[in-house]
Amino acid sequence: MSETTSPTAPELDDNKQSTEVIDSNSIESDTSNEESFTAEDIPSADDPTSRVKKYDFDGAGFSLEEFDSLLGKYDYNFKPGDIVNGTVFALETKGAMIDIGAKTAAFMPMQEVSINRVEGLSDVLQPSEIRQFFIMSEENEDGQLSLSIRRIEYQRAWERVRQLQKEDATIYSEVFATNRGGALVRVEGLRGFIPGSHISTRKAKEELVAEYLPLKFLEVDEERNRLVLSHRRALVERKMNRLEVGEVVVGAVRGIKPYGAFIDIGGVSGLLHISEISHEHIETPHSVLNVNDQMKVMIIDLDAERGRISLSTKALEPEPGDMLTDPQKVFDKAEEMAAKYKEMLLEQAEEGENPISSMEV
Repeated sequence: MSETTSPTAPELDDNKQSTEVIDSNSIESDTSNEESFTAEDIPSADDPTSRVKKYDFDGAGFSLEEFDSLLGKYDYNFKPGDIVNGTVFALETKGAMIDIGAKTAAFMPMQEVSINRVEGLSDVLQPSEIRQFFIMSEENEDGQLSLSIRRIEYQRAWERVRQLQKEDATIYSEVFATNRGGALVRVEGLRGFIPGSHISTRKAKEELVAEYLPLKFLEVDEERNRLVLSHRRALVERKMNRLEVGEVVVGAVRGIKPYGAFIDIGGVSGLLHISEISHEHIETPHSVLNVNDQMKVMIIDLDAERGRISLSTKALEPEPGDMLTDPQKVFDKAEEMAAKYKEMLLEQAEEGENPISSMEV
């Protein structure tokens, strides 16, 4: 077996020396500038000095100050509206100091720590915690940026409520205050308003504080900062899930208007329009109905989108005008007349026709 002889150390050095091209035909080894190293010259891998390079800036073409200025332009390009990662390194009385990699530590005021009310910074932040922050403004005269968590939560809250509205979701929220116009709640940290006309309860508004109500979205407008909700719509939808067109229900008259009467049917309000009281013409609902009257009505329409229930007694009249002359007869035969109404709807559905309204019965 033949053996390959390893070159000696000097031979390795000669082979590693760079050659310099003199011209296209002659190549000579230049050993005049060869550097020699000793063991003391080579630092160990864990020697910190091995990672420190010493540069001579005298011949670099610019000064250390100019170099630092250029470095700053490229490394610290933060703008208002940016969302950046930062590390909490100090919690102070008026806010928190945050390291986002800028020249100077950024500051987040106490009022910007959350969209919700908090007792102190430690409820939201912990030292050394890393999270996202919103840049609110340009650097001040000290080169410091102002940050916010609340702005991020605010943006995400509006995104969430828009999605909930799109899904037509029912939410539950606690009433924290009331005013002349209605009740105030918080949804995803945003302040929402329930108009008095959309609160369906026999309680006084003041008694609703601290109660959780089912709610539907009426208006979600971030630009105008308007978040309007409906308690009535949520209750109507829940009630609608157990109701059907053609069903007879018992209710009580809660209010009378020139155009009709509002009937309470198990906690939700339905409208008995003046045209649906009788086949005979009447001048005003007051001539037939009184507040607190107990009566039977038939459901003729369920509008979940608008949260409306339409009612009729006209469809329950055995003879046209019975609601004017003998309302008790109408109530006694209500189920019988409703059964005939349902049969009519079923026949029309089988024939592929649009069901006619009780106004045409």
